[in-house]
Amino acid sequence: MSRRTFDYICSLAEVHMQAKSAHYVFSSGKPMSLHEQVALAMRRLSSGNSLISVGDSFGAHHSTVSQVTWRFIEAIEEKGLHHIRWPSTEEDMTEIKSKFERIQGLPNCCGAIDATHITMMLSSSEQTADVWLDQNKNHSMVLQAVVDPDMRFRDVVTGLPGKLNENSVLQSSTLFKLCEKGERLNGNKMKLSEETELREYIVGDSGYALLPWLLTPHQGKELSESKAEFNKRHLATRIVAQRALARLKEVWKMIHGMMWRPDKHKLPRFILVCCILHNIVIDMEDDVLDELPLSSHHHDLGYGQEVCESVDKTASVLRDNLSLHLTGR
Repeated sequence: MSRRTFDYICSLAEVHMQAKSAHYVFSSGKPMSLHEQVALAMRRLSSGNSLISVGDSFGAHHSTVSQVTWRFIEAIEEKGLHHIRWPSTEEDMTEIKSKFERIQGLPNCCGAIDATHITMMLSSSEQTADVWLDQNKNHSMVLQAVVDPDMRFRDVVTGLPGKLNENSVLQSSTLFKLCEKGERLNGNKMKLSEETELREYIVGDSGYALLPWLLTPHQGKELSESKAEFNKRHLATRIVAQRALARLKEVWKMIHGMMWRPDKHKLPRFILVCCILHNIVIDMEDDVLDELPLSSHHHDLGYGQEVCESVDKTASVLRDNLSLHLTGR
């Protein structure tokens, strides 16, 4: 990240990390400055290396690395949470819709949803180990995210075990409850034809149920021209969520790969702060991000595509009408 972005993150963390009760020193006895503490914590999050390895590279004891990193997590969670927010004004949402439409022509789209697994190495003797076993027989925690066209996280949910599928994670979320009650994705509708209006919605893969506010791809091998065209545009639109999650794991490597016996009460807060930092870099318009090649949009290597058979009839008609609209029929 740029120096300007780093300085901004330091300003967020300053009050919490420089409280009188906290005095951190290098192994030499030299006190750590605020900037050194933040750099140490972000090295831990971005390298994915062990506490001992990070400590050795900084000349600090591994226990100091652990304490400083946790204090940083608390600080950014407290002072940086406003960087993850649902669009609060009609103007914000209109800009998001416009950018999504420019990708592949999907109108009135407000976000793309996806989920990824944060894998963990747990001891088989742990009483609750089986709860965390996912479809690939890995122990994992799920992160669900709704992403805007700039790969910014607008809504995140984490802390739930990998045993749950995408649709179950969604149904347990506040996002689902708000949308079902009509308190979110309830903005301006647009006319597809004299008879048909298109409400606000997000797009997701076939692991999610088809809902009036969540459009998923058409299923089946022999698809009509309009359905095949919809699927092509749908994929090109929702791929921003895949890319955002891939970027998150690529930059903040602590949550990428197999985590060694993490504290499962603290891990959701680590994941959340990585999401906040991801957004801060975007919000600061940090050009350094553009210089980093994204090696792949696959954030869950080895995991197959889930398929949810649940289909809302109203949503099915809406999706068919939108498919025809996109092919000019």
